[in-house]
Amino acid sequence: MTTVILSPKFQVVIPKVIREELHLNAGIKLEIITFDGAMEFIPIRSIKSMRGSLKGMDTTIIREKDRPL
Repeated sequence: MTTVILSPKFQVVIPKVIREELHLNAGIKLEIITFDGAMEFIPIRSIKSMRGSLKGMDTTIIREKDRPL
């Protein structure tokens, strides 16, 4: 776990190790989600950059008998 400090201007610097691990660049948009006193920063990626990210995912679905294929 990495600790950061909130600046007087309410800014946070994301450590270099995490920026490199998540491939974050300056100017990228982040969505902030809060839940039960915690917050998460989620990078907003374009659909084009997500291409192939679900490769190998199991897409088989067990359907109910009354549902057509």
